[in-house]
Amino acid sequence: MSPQDVKHALGAGLLSFPVTHFDGEGKFNSRSYQEHVAWLSDFEATALFAAGGTGEFFSLAPDEVPTVVAAAKEAAAGRTAIISGCGYGTEMAISIAKSAEKAGADGILLLPHYLIDAPQPGLYEHVRRVCQSVGIGVMVYNRDNSILQAETLARLCEVCPNLIGFKDGSGDIGLVRQVTATLGDRLTYLGGMPTAELFAEAYLAAGFTTYSSAVFNFVPGLAVEFYKALRGGDRARCEAILKDFFYPFMAIRNRGKGYAVAAVKAGVRLQGFDAGPVRAPLSDLTKEEEGMLEALIAPYKK
Repeated sequence: MSPQDVKHALGAGLLSFPVTHFDGEGKFNSRSYQEHVAWLSDFEATALFAAGGTGEFFSLAPDEVPTVVAAAKEAAAGRTAIISGCGYGTEMAISIAKSAEKAGADGILLLPHYLIDAPQPGLYEHVRRVCQSVGIGVMVYNRDNSILQAETLARLCEVCPNLIGFKDGSGDIGLVRQVTATLGDRLTYLGGMPTAELFAEAYLAAGFTTYSSAVFNFVPGLAVEFYKALRGGDRARCEAILKDFFYPFMAIRNRGKGYAVAAVKAGVRLQGFDAGPVRAPLSDLTKEEEGMLEALIAPYKK
């Protein structure tokens, strides 16, 4: 897909980040992962992000990323755009971006660089070099130590035609609105706060195009229903789903650090997929917490 094709796909509907499946020895479980991605591809997500944040990009070795991307590409069978996670320092990010492109990724999501805060000129150079190292579309992820200001993004858009998307996980609505007002339709705008449905109304009001749904991993039908209600202006249905599912899920997610990923992976296992445990430094839900999650998703079991 061309960068503009990917930009269109990103803005056309709901997005999701499949968890990365591991076997009992902690190795990538391609069989189970592909079964899961194939199942998700039957629902109405317009792009799947392989080896993204929910896919534990931060715990994958760089050479595992293209393996996960290739598996997702094969399982989706052309039905859904596949976007690869990418990150770390500039040289490593360039290497990952190139390997993901070679493995068939339709685009990359550039996650925050490693550890240290950086000034705007440094962030500009980092994003520019990654964008110019590949021909596929690139989305940047504003979060934590990687916060691009509107002026920096505007400069990048001038020199990087394949920079097509901006994802926000900062929750800074003032900055978000400045970015959308400054750049207009030059980029596609993605909401990326943990459990994004909790913030979706605010992001759409700030000019965002869509958002990524982590719970699409294990309750895809409900995730799509919420998205359609939101886009259709059915506020009563949105509030009902928030109260019946998302707020109780948030309560489980908030019981432990890293549960924004671990709780999602537990949901995938409860749906019958052999997703395996999370990798360190994350920890899985306790048995009690898995029981709470199982009761919550019981009405949505496949």
